[in-house]
Amino acid sequence: MARLKVKVAPGSRRNALGPWMGETLKLKVQAPPEKGRANEAVITLLAAELGCPKSAVEVVAGATSRSKTVAVEGWTESELHRALS
Repeated sequence: MARLKVKVAPGSRRNALGPWMGETLKLKVQAPPEKGRANEAVITLLAAELGCPKSAVEVVAGATSRSKTVAVEGWTESELHRALS
């Protein structure tokens, strides 16, 4: 299970992958940061980009913060970095 650091910009115009900032990936999501909606949008966006089920993606740290750690089952960190670049 690989871990990925992300910085989330909730309330954006569209869902999109942003640039890498060192080892952190910036994500833009339309969902507001309330009641876990932005976290769900992060999971949905990453699962779609990686072509894996949503059940393989989980926010493991930073649930109430813009800076989050996401775990992705079945991937290595180098594979994630390549797939999301």
